[in-house]
Amino acid sequence: MKKLTTEARNENTINIDKLNGQKIAELINQEDHNVAQAVATQTVAMGEAIEKITERFQSGGRIIYMGAGTSGRLGALDAIELTPTYGVSPDKAFGILAGGHAAMFKAVEGAEDSKELAIKDLKNIDLSDLDVVIAIAASGRTPYVIGALEYANTCKALTISVTCTAQNEMSELAQVAINPVVGPEVVTGSTRMKAGTAQKMVLNTISTGVMIKMGYVYENLMINVQPTNEKLVKRATGILSQILKINENEAGELLEEAHKDVSAAILMNKKKISYDRAYELLKNNNYQVNKII
Repeated sequence: MKKLTTEARNENTINIDKLNGQKIAELINQEDHNVAQAVATQTVAMGEAIEKITERFQSGGRIIYMGAGTSGRLGALDAIELTPTYGVSPDKAFGILAGGHAAMFKAVEGAEDSKELAIKDLKNIDLSDLDVVIAIAASGRTPYVIGALEYANTCKALTISVTCTAQNEMSELAQVAINPVVGPEVVTGSTRMKAGTAQKMVLNTISTGVMIKMGYVYENLMINVQPTNEKLVKRATGILSQILKINENEAGELLEEAHKDVSAAILMNKKKISYDRAYELLKNNNYQVNKII
């Protein structure tokens, strides 16, 4: 443990316990400046992950995030947000935490130490060679996540690791290894801090990149948003108004005609076609609005 970067003492913060609130905040913020720089060193690996995940996802595979503690919760959060933001079905992208659903809200002691538990969890979802397993652990040494990678490799699934140490067992097992090394934490070993922030940034980048490649973004607007409440209906009409240069009343009427499908509404307006024809074009072209236009 003492050899791990994530467990080393930070010389810059040894006297943090003697500071007032403002100075504590300033010092933590100074350390956080290192996070984006560390993530920036991993753009090649993140780009590779985006391309490879998209290929599997387009072929019907699932994106499965796996981790323990903070790392597992960050993966679950990334997966959950893909449904309201991009319309991804919850059974197509989801998180599995060591210790099960209860571990999202409270610590489940000992769960992260079991490789067998990870294998059981992946067998329970019938992991296949189309799927993607994104394994997340700050140290790169968590047995639960190592077990997930080992089993996923035997299933010929795509394996991605997200860790915060330069060389580790997870990065050696994963087909794509992403290792932003953020250095020692402000409070020794508290990897919910810089390591957690780096993991969140990496996961945001990867999942957003995949959604863009899937055609769920037009220009920089989220056209696969699901207008399931008043706020999201307003967002959808606003998106249509911006893309099509029409007022929001017209956009609202068009959205209703398009059965609240923003992508179909765009095609209906730009190509002067019916909803049925727009839906057919989307279905036959992997929902790539840009290519259809």
